[in-house]
Amino acid sequence: MFAKKKLTALFAAMAAAAAVVTVVVAAPAEAVPTTIPLKITNNSGRGDQLYIYDLGTLLTTGQQGWADGNGTFHPWPGGGNPPTPAPDASIAGPANGQSVTLRLPKFSGRVYFSYGQKLVFKLTTGGLVQPAVQNPSDPNRNILFNWTEYTLNDGGLWINSTQVDMFSAPYAVGVQLANGTTKTTGHLKPGGYNGFFSALRDQPGGWANLIQTAPDGTVLRALAPGHGIEGGGLPATVLNDYIDRVWSKYSSSTLTVTPFGDQPNTKYFGRVSGNVMNFTNSSGAVVTSFQKPDSDSIFGCYKLLDAPNDLVRGPISRTLCAGYNRATLLVNPNQPDTSPASFYADTVSNQYARKIHAQMVDGKAYAFAFDDVGNYESLVNDGNPQQAFITLDPFS
Repeated sequence: MFAKKKLTALFAAMAAAAAVVTVVVAAPAEAVPTTIPLKITNNSGRGDQLYIYDLGTLLTTGQQGWADGNGTFHPWPGGGNPPTPAPDASIAGPANGQSVTLRLPKFSGRVYFSYGQKLVFKLTTGGLVQPAVQNPSDPNRNILFNWTEYTLNDGGLWINSTQVDMFSAPYAVGVQLANGTTKTTGHLKPGGYNGFFSALRDQPGGWANLIQTAPDGTVLRALAPGHGIEGGGLPATVLNDYIDRVWSKYSSSTLTVTPFGDQPNTKYFGRVSGNVMNFTNSSGAVVTSFQKPDSDSIFGCYKLLDAPNDLVRGPISRTLCAGYNRATLLVNPNQPDTSPASFYADTVSNQYARKIHAQMVDGKAYAFAFDDVGNYESLVNDGNPQQAFITLDPFS
């Protein structure tokens, strides 16, 4: 979905998220107004003050800023080095058991929500510094918060829940269609929040070290495994055994990738030679090559598994990324494998993603960057949205 973010990421995640959720939909421009309602319902069961933030980038100009409750866009002022405090963009959220309705403007962005404390945002000379709680010194490290990602444009609304960076305060998203029906995704099963953390604690191999707690011991979140490697909590070699077995298998056999579901005749064929997996097309010409990846490249779907926005390397890379994270490359030489019965069956796989999907009502989540391969992402969209929804769910 997007590459790993650094402390000073300048809405790169939003731009990349837009690349995932912004797809071509035939809808007349007049079908989508300048703003649409966003109803936020607080079913968390918590008594903390809730704060809402709608931050994003105007798709027409690329300008970064924030929206108030009326959907009015406010550009960020210039930042500094060291970073300077950003204007307070917070909107008072609903109390437990209540709802508020805001207006979403047409941009690609995030809706953050935090419990009990306002989030700290700063501005550099290049743009906004977003929370990066994998960094122990991040000022938001001990705040309970989460966010959703969305794109609203003339083609419609795409809104998703995400765990690409962390699993934290539970929520679901939805969109109301013109016929009055609603699409929704992101709800956990009853007991799913605590069930996820319990399962992660029980997983040997350092996975429990992904969990971050507040000074009083309260659970705040679990970091995604790439961030766990970055902070030293998860071994950098955690997937090496599986990577080695994949490399061995395709040194003597062929991995066939059919990256486009609507183009079954577009196939690429991978074979390992030394430290490189070369992919050829149906004519036998090499179209792209990948160095043997490491665990971090697989968890982040970047670095040695970079996925540019093209029609060859990117689609092959995203297919490989899904296959490595779900551990389907050894059981099926034809990828992508979109049968959930095959997912995470190997003892060496993305256990963080496995445990998140196991706790979702519909089985869908964005637990790694290309979790949308096979349509297993927690995304809803509509070309003529009447209203968007974010529902803050109970923690127990």
